Amino acid sequence: MPSLSRRTALALFAAAPLAARAQSGPGVGGLPALLAEFPQAHAIAIAQSGELTLNEAVRGPAIDRPVNVKSVSKSLVAAILGATIAEGTVSLESTLSEVAPALIPAGADPRVAQLTLRDLVTLRAGLERTSGGNYGGWVASSNWVANQLSRPFVAEPGGRMLYSTGSVHVLGAALAEATGESLLALARRHLGTPLGIEIPAWTRDPQGYYLGGNEMALTPAAMVRVGELYRLGGVWEGTRVLAEGYAEESFDPVTRSPYSGLGYGLGWFTGRMAGKAFGLARGYGGQLILVMPEAELTVAITSDPTLPARSGGYFGELMDFLAGPVMEATGAA
Repeated sequence: MPSLSRRTALALFAAAPLAARAQSGPGVGGLPALLAEFPQAHAIAIAQSGELTLNEAVRGPAIDRPVNVKSVSKSLVAAILGATIAEGTVSLESTLSEVAPALIPAGADPRVAQLTLRDLVTLRAGLERTSGGNYGGWVASSNWVANQLSRPFVAEPGGRMLYSTGSVHVLGAALAEATGESLLALARRHLGTPLGIEIPAWTRDPQGYYLGGNEMALTPAAMVRVGELYRLGGVWEGTRVLAEGYAEESFDPVTRSPYSGLGYGLGWFTGRMAGKAFGLARGYGGQLILVMPEAELTVAITSDPTLPARSGGYFGELMDFLAGPVMEATGAA
């Protein structure tokens, strides 16, 4: 099958001796042609040592058009949390009862009030998931926050990872309650203005809270800037945006995905590639931001947001593409 032949070719590329790869490697400018071999792929942007060295669409929307980054939005909400912590409004240990008591539905399990922002951003709230097969029913409900917080506990808070957009939506609503600003306003103030990127308005729930964890839109170059903010330790052009130490802690895994096997920190997946640690924001369909601080490298890829990208399919192929051609072309291998 075509997907297997692509994975085989990428695996052979990664396994080839360094000298042979140096002779045949495409260079950064050749990466779009390789990416275009994946029918779902739309665009790629790369920053090396702080310079944008590649920003090209291979199909789909124009490169300067913000596109739906799907669950990369979870990492964006995590960044907003880090900026709100920097202002001193909340902390990772703040509980819902302390910062957003109005969100707690009547009759909720007593443990709901004690959920911390750390529990929510690390996807360890313990509540039944709203993602996967539960997503449609969740967004069809009349109150997305109450629906998530009224679900049964299937694990203890702070325990195992339960990938759930509802957890991040509650986090976004809690930040809005704690600050008195909408999640859109917070995103534009903490990310849009300092990074110089456009953040369009996106989906809101029936109560008017912007959806936390899905549907946000960025250009590939803007995605790279978000990744660079983390690579630079939360400081942008001399101004601290994220709380001190927050970016580094974000890439320190506290749990692990039962699906991909990747670690998960403060809203970012984590792992190792070419012998170096990375942080990864990942969204449905093949949207991603890869941040590799040791290599001074950030990569953003966008794809068709309507098609799946599983670890055993297109997402796995993208990881092979990153581990092989991208690492070699950027000198990170």
